[in-house]
Amino acid sequence: MKFFDEATISVIAGNGGNGAASFRREKYVPRGGPDGGDGGRGGSILMVADRNLNTLIDYRYTRIYRAEHGANGRGADCYGRGGCDLILRVPVGTIITDLASNEVLADLNEDGASSVVARGGNGGLGNLHFKSSTNRAPRQFTPGEPGETRELRLELKVLADVGLLGLPNAGKSTFIRSVSAARPKVADYPFTTLQPNLGVVRVDSNRSFVIADIPGLIEGAAEGAGLGHRFLKHLQRTGLLLHLVDIAPFDPAADPAHDAKAIIMELKKFDETLYRKPRWLVINKIDLVPEEEREARIAALTKGYGQVERHFAISAISGDGCRELIFAIMDYLERRRHHENPDSPE
Repeated sequence: MKFFDEATISVIAGNGGNGAASFRREKYVPRGGPDGGDGGRGGSILMVADRNLNTLIDYRYTRIYRAEHGANGRGADCYGRGGCDLILRVPVGTIITDLASNEVLADLNEDGASSVVARGGNGGLGNLHFKSSTNRAPRQFTPGEPGETRELRLELKVLADVGLLGLPNAGKSTFIRSVSAARPKVADYPFTTLQPNLGVVRVDSNRSFVIADIPGLIEGAAEGAGLGHRFLKHLQRTGLLLHLVDIAPFDPAADPAHDAKAIIMELKKFDETLYRKPRWLVINKIDLVPEEEREARIAALTKGYGQVERHFAISAISGDGCRELIFAIMDYLERRRHHENPDSPE
């Protein structure tokens, strides 16, 4: 299925039903009085996060959603039936924004989280509500209220603990295949990853984390080069970034440290907060470097890269160093969670 992470839709809640102006008419019951019932409430439109969905593709083809109108009131004290609510299911991590006001209406970041995005109109009042000691035969009634109408922007930001960052062909997809059950496409040409991929990394039976792989960045992404910045938003919810760098690029004249720093600058142009996230350097493809040259190349790369919290040297394709890396990630995430929720059990 093709991945869609943005959509624009119109939602139209149901109108409330009109109240009725009616009088009781029965044999031997003269002047029975008003008995007009109220109109039913219009249906509302709700959005619910569903963990079984991972794309907004349904909302790219159907753009208008309407809830049911409330029924009109009738005589004999009969109230109109309320309109049925319309429930729209979206992936976990969907942000809903009102296009007119640019107000964020909801951030559905948990399975089952819901939000009313358009409220149905109230039903009108029947004439029985207007009866008084001085008005024994009221003919007043009120119409139902219109339901809310909104233009909404839906934006999906995937939920992951760890995000992968790097140039095309840095080995991100190979790494996520190596440490999780995810199976993104892997090939020996750039931009084999065209959409975000999520993988669950199980460290042991009760410890795991979610890792996100996004399409590779290249220098000039801010100006639209490559796939631009379109998918960087999927890293904004992560707690840790892994910057994968190829230590053995195909072009012998390439400078991995310079290219890596260029990607960091693209990150800064996109979002200062994302730029300041904890970021580890992961030096990949060490299996392609002769053992006698590895230490020197790793030292040169880390020195040229600049200040970094931690660095690891791995081979995603053979698995060398991956186990140590995922255990370090798990320990870091657990410490972070405990720091944010000190009262929670370890």
